[in-house]
Amino acid sequence: DALGAQIYERFGTLDILVGNAATLGTLSPIAHASPSEVEDVFTINVVANARLLRACDPLLRLAKAGRVIMVTSGAAQRASAYWGPYAASKAALENLTLTYAAEVAMTTVRANLIDPGATATAMRAKAFPGEDPNSLPTPESITEWFVRLAEADAPNAKRIIARAG
Repeated sequence: DALGAQIYERFGTLDILVGNAATLGTLSPIAHASPSEVEDVFTINVVANARLLRACDPLLRLAKAGRVIMVTSGAAQRASAYWGPYAASKAALENLTLTYAAEVAMTTVRANLIDPGATATAMRAKAFPGEDPNSLPTPESITEWFVRLAEADAPNAKRIIARAG
């Protein structure tokens, strides 16, 4: 919660906020998920991003073109067995971000979602341990999508599916 004040003291404004931190939790039947694990997944994937938006909103509004980019997942768009808490948390993050985008629509702030798709990350390896990570795009190969959403002419309230190349 103090992050906004610290950024203001040091920089006076915030141009870009990327919400990328997330946790997968344990892939299991919903009935097997402990309440504490569900809470942990939602705390990191939703609550932390809501607190970042709250803390950084005034700074984004001070910028010439404040940009919010939240990283989501295809899991938010489909119901797949064993992905309950993670998928639900990403769906909540999407709604939170699109609600914020509607709230800032009459300002210079823009908020968007980016779904990087299957990417060679530690989280992907945890979710799909038998998958060859060399067969997947690297995180670096999709950075152009983040740059596009950070530009002054970026759209508002879009869900972008990033693909390498």
